[in-house]
Amino acid sequence: MVRLYNPQLETFLRVADAGSFNRAAEEAYITPTAVIKQINLLEDSLGVKLFERTHRGLILTKAGKSLYQDVKYIISYCRDSVTRAKNAMQEDTNVIRIGTSPMTPAQLLMQLWSKIQVHCPDIKFQIVPFENTPENAREILGNLGKNIDVVGGIFDETMLELRSCKGLELSREPFCCAVSVHHRLAAKDTLKIQDLYGENLMLMRRDWSHYVDRLRDDIWQNHSQIHIVDFDFYDMNVFNRCENTNDVLLAIQGWANVHPLLKVIPVEWEHSIPYGLLHSPKPSETVREFLKAAQAAVR
Repeated sequence: MVRLYNPQLETFLRVADAGSFNRAAEEAYITPTAVIKQINLLEDSLGVKLFERTHRGLILTKAGKSLYQDVKYIISYCRDSVTRAKNAMQEDTNVIRIGTSPMTPAQLLMQLWSKIQVHCPDIKFQIVPFENTPENAREILGNLGKNIDVVGGIFDETMLELRSCKGLELSREPFCCAVSVHHRLAAKDTLKIQDLYGENLMLMRRDWSHYVDRLRDDIWQNHSQIHIVDFDFYDMNVFNRCENTNDVLLAIQGWANVHPLLKVIPVEWEHSIPYGLLHSPKPSETVREFLKAAQAAVR
């Protein structure tokens, strides 16, 4: 397989995860000497020490910890780039490339697919997975139509302007709350806002969405017993944090399968957010036809 990055980076991740040259060598089916040589070459080329060698195994240095997170993104991004390049070779102009990630699942859109095909039976689709990171969000949503045509997700005008894309609203998704399956609220099938009293409620920071801000203001003004905890971006780390800390996370029902140890529960309040198709401000003729069909399918 062609790699767009130094393969020593893969060895670095393997060693960091294994905590041992020997275990990393076994996983890679090479000798420990070869692994050590690759790490030494990588450290020499970067001019930093990545591991502390201790009697209990290998420990990442501060430089190693910093590089670890970036390398995971670099490798994932390069792999996605190859996928996008292959998709760009697609000769069939009647293909809609649908981007999908844990926070922008294609399942909600797939529920409409049979209805959409009634209106445009010649259109085919490809699912293009991507990792949900701030960097990917900026690149993908800012360049819709290039490698990915549409992404299904929540949005408002603030986000559309920030990401330089357009959105077709298909539904309004009520805000729900995600909790650990071990949380005291997990036994409930619906929540009243009073059930959240005394809880930490994780909300996206102010000015990300006025729909979230409207809920935030309602809580501050009328339900001060709920403690709001801000975060910057919906990604898997936030879902892990929700499960690990036993905090409550603002979510939508479409994210019910993002984390197996979280339960998404409807809340009896009048707060929701648009859900639909994010697309380029200047969509192709095929995408325009697809958007019209999607709009007709929800009528």
